[in-house]
Amino acid sequence: MNRCFDHGKTGRLGLRLGLGLRSGIRASLAALILGALAAGFTARAQSPQAAPANLFPHPISRAEAVDIALRHNSAILKGKADLEAAHGVVVQLRSIAFPTLSARGSYNADESSLVENFPLPAPYNSVQFPTQNWNGDVRVQQSIYEGGRMTSAFRSAKLTRQQALLNYQALLADTLLSVRVAYDDVLVAQQQIAVNEASVKLLTHELEDVRRRFQAGTVPQFDVLRAHVELANESPRLIQARNSYRIGKNNLLNLLGCNLPQTVWEDVPLELSDTLQASPLDTDLPAALARALEKRPELEALRKVESLRREDVVQAKAGFKPSAQVFGGYEWQSLPYENNQSQDLSGWTAGAQISWNIFDFGLTRGKIIESRAHYERARLDVDETRRQIELEVRTAWSNFIEAREVLESQKTVQEEAEEALRLAEARLAAGSSTQLDVLNAQTALTQARTTRAQALHDYSVARARFQRAVGEDMEIVEK
Repeated sequence: MNRCFDHGKTGRLGLRLGLGLRSGIRASLAALILGALAAGFTARAQSPQAAPANLFPHPISRAEAVDIALRHNSAILKGKADLEAAHGVVVQLRSIAFPTLSARGSYNADESSLVENFPLPAPYNSVQFPTQNWNGDVRVQQSIYEGGRMTSAFRSAKLTRQQALLNYQALLADTLLSVRVAYDDVLVAQQQIAVNEASVKLLTHELEDVRRRFQAGTVPQFDVLRAHVELANESPRLIQARNSYRIGKNNLLNLLGCNLPQTVWEDVPLELSDTLQASPLDTDLPAALARALEKRPELEALRKVESLRREDVVQAKAGFKPSAQVFGGYEWQSLPYENNQSQDLSGWTAGAQISWNIFDFGLTRGKIIESRAHYERARLDVDETRRQIELEVRTAWSNFIEAREVLESQKTVQEEAEEALRLAEARLAAGSSTQLDVLNAQTALTQARTTRAQALHDYSVARARFQRAVGEDMEIVEK
């Protein structure tokens, strides 16, 4: 409606200017407007760019766009890498509960002046320790008590794996929502082009008709100027719609992970097969709030983080408790009292060891304080995110209701505007109406078509955002 008002103001301004100009100046102004309009329509035809081949063998649907994004979108691919990194963290956490196998070896050679001689009574003379020695062993060690760390490590590993998967699911949902919105943006831009092209065609036909009437002497030159101005005012909207269409396709291809050749700079080779539709959706708000708090992966991931921080407290408290291990292995070493390196002593060894930090100057206590603070922060994050999700659901629900009501209000407007234009043209032909009435009816029809296309787009986007807010699997819903 605001565009209609702005359009009328522009027309009235052209009227005031036209009334104040002499006939020759008005003719020059009309020629200038027509020249600018013709240049705008022929710019694409004069472009040296050759029409590139389509990136895909056929127009793609929403489901195909989602499938391509799942395989090529950079954010999703990075999410898979993060998932693999989380698996590495899980392996590290669980390693404390499993035995370790280690092998060691050393060799030492000393100058003879560093080796002490021990005198012995005759006839033994003296004994000189060897200047070279070596040793090696293979040992298996198993922790049997770590103050609660081992069981906590298994719980932490499970929670880390679950948290990583939930974060990946949230990333998938956000990315696929962006793909769907970008797909709808391209569709509405395409429809806006069709609406504005139809409007330009209609106004061009009206200009030709008024010009014939002016030449026949049945209408004043003012009507010709008025038709010129209306046609010139519609041209920028068509240019803007084409620009939105180009930008929308580039954005969609970027989300799909497709690389455009550098030779493609205007006519992006992408065709879509689906259309904007008003699919029904149940919008029961209380049920949607309950579902969101149960299904949203972001909230569940934070709950896993809260549990992980609780495990950090358990592991910090383990610093006050002893740790015990058992070990066993096989050892080799050189002879301790002979210089014969080809012979050795070897045999099995086994044992147990225990360690306990009785006093560490507050190190363990500091770790406990830190881990408790992190746990409290994680708990607050869960509460805050729960409220934020409820706000998102309520906002998305309200936006969906608005989009649905706007769409319903536009069901018959376009048909009524078309009928109003037909009646205005019939009255003009009968001499009971003016050219201004016809132009106003044409403007109203263009506005109705534009509003209808935008309402379909807003409804589709609001529906998708509402499904994302409540945690629904939109891919399954679409199928």
